[in-house]
Amino acid sequence: QVQLVESGGGWVQPGGSLTLSCAASETIFNDYYGLWYRQAPGEQREWVATVSRDGRTNYADSVQGRFTISRDNAKGTVYLQMANLKPEDTANYRCNAQKLNAQEYWGQGTQVTVSS
Repeated sequence: QVQLVESGGGWVQPGGSLTLSCAASETIFNDYYGLWYRQAPGEQREWVATVSRDGRTNYADSVQGRFTISRDNAKGTVYLQMANLKPEDTANYRCNAQKLNAQEYWGQGTQVTVSS
């Protein structure tokens, strides 16, 4: 069973930066899309960013220009660099791996809190 483990969350002041990591137990990211989602208390889960197998990226409008998703296939890891963080970025961030006609995988999540 593939496992995804997120790390890098924490508390940061507005305007600060954090980098999240999502490490897979197997090198699935060679063949899967890597995605980040987030969910704030009382809110629906929100898609944040996607990185394709060949490195193409897409972002939600709310994070465009501030967040950068990337992947290191050799390490089996997907990253989310977050800059200029805002209080509204506070959420539990979860990593997802998916591809067409195959099982998708989720991490447990890592909490990001942005406050002064």
